[in-house]
Amino acid sequence: MIQVNQVFHDYEGKGKCAVSDITFSVESGSIFGFLGPSGAGKSTIQNIMTGLLPIQKGEVLYDGKSVRHLNTGFFNQIGVSFEQNNLYSSLTGLENLKYHAALFSVPTVNPMELLERVGLREDANKRVSNYSKGMRQRLTFARSLINKPQYLFLDEPTSGLDPKTAVGIRELILEQKARGAAVFLTTHSMELADALSDTVAFLYGGVIAAMDTPEALKRVYGKREVRVVYREGEEERERAIPLDDKAALSAMLTTADVVKLHSQEATLEEIFLRVTGKELTA
Repeated sequence: MIQVNQVFHDYEGKGKCAVSDITFSVESGSIFGFLGPSGAGKSTIQNIMTGLLPIQKGEVLYDGKSVRHLNTGFFNQIGVSFEQNNLYSSLTGLENLKYHAALFSVPTVNPMELLERVGLREDANKRVSNYSKGMRQRLTFARSLINKPQYLFLDEPTSGLDPKTAVGIRELILEQKARGAAVFLTTHSMELADALSDTVAFLYGGVIAAMDTPEALKRVYGKREVRVVYREGEEERERAIPLDDKAALSAMLTTADVVKLHSQEATLEEIFLRVTGKELTA
């Protein structure tokens, strides 16, 4: 379990914090979606949680142990896939994974197995300098899984990938959750967060604007109505009926020539707009 308690960070030390009073937890065997546009503070929090930035104020705990006092053994338990990769371009994909695996003092996954799962088996012996951007991203993701991490940090893991490959990456992420990893997912893709996350937090302007399960947020901010498409003569018409107006809904279903029914569930992007008053952009 990861606990982030009242974390602040001021890059310039002038009292203007990039993130303020950030508090949340990531349970083992769950996926926490940290959502927001570029510049919201997502990377700042991720860097603090992984020890790349020192804690100025607040606390980050891993199973009760402060990140301030964790030793190098901690990195045996952590996997990180940044959006901007830092691969060795002169090595092949397979060599990159083998080199990374050798850095750990715990059992690691067979590199070829991971390359197979991310669709890079046929390119295993190709130099990374000849990889496309999407191939590099998949290799970076595979590398984050090589040590079977208990804490997995993913930054835009499906950005720019074709739909088929993106689905495969999603399946792998869900497998990490199923084996008990705590997954911290930073993204501006509300669709990805909705598909994977047990809990989501909207980060805007360095503060958490809202946090709950996706379904709970939809219940609070979504429209509770049904849109009924019905035929009247030769034309199709549409009517919105509040979900709690059971009499009107029953009358429509029994008397009208109903063609389709649509539940009006808000998307996470629509909820973000309502919570912050701003559109989500990359």
